[in-house]
Amino acid sequence: MDREILLMEEEKARSKFKRVCVFCGSNSGHRKVFSDAALDLGNELVKRKIDLVYGGGSVGLMGLISRTVYDGGCHVLGIIPKALMPLEISGETVGEVRTVSDMHERKAAMAREADAFVALPGGYGTMEELLEMITWSQLGIHNKTVGLLNVDGYYDNLLALFDNGVEEGFIKPGARHIIISAPTAKELLEKMEQYTPSHEHVAPHESWQMEQLGDYPEQLNAQ
Repeated sequence: MDREILLMEEEKARSKFKRVCVFCGSNSGHRKVFSDAALDLGNELVKRKIDLVYGGGSVGLMGLISRTVYDGGCHVLGIIPKALMPLEISGETVGEVRTVSDMHERKAAMAREADAFVALPGGYGTMEELLEMITWSQLGIHNKTVGLLNVDGYYDNLLALFDNGVEEGFIKPGARHIIISAPTAKELLEKMEQYTPSHEHVAPHESWQMEQLGDYPEQLNAQ
């Protein structure tokens, strides 16, 4: 009976997402709360048996979450441009590391490999990756869930900017709901599990002819 209960609990903990791409910084920030959030998200991914796709670095928040997921027994795929390897990899690499030629190829590969996206606190690069996935969802390039881990209000101003975009007529109200935010990893993943897209796509999947993404749109159509 105990084994049956354990198996039921494990099945319940499993996520509909097989692989989640996490955007995060190669720095750790000035406050411990950010490192704690990266570790917490890593542990939540392990708990749900979710593999990690990320930027390939072994330093900063990237290093913390990749090591946590890898040590927890889940697969880790890091995708990194060759030019950034001396800057973002220190010591041994974690899991599988795939090198690409540039940032465009990195983002396309990360988008192909993941079932959903989560952004931890980070700088320009993290926010640029997050905004591109939001934009691709709005355009109709993908139907994947996009989450924002708003640690200690780090992204409050960004979310307020989105709200202002709606008020000023630059963002449609339905598109505002593309991004899901929560202050903790557990709450965020639970909200992402329950999310159903409700916004209108600018164009249908099949109309996107994007050679740099390979068969990415076709893969999404099959989901």
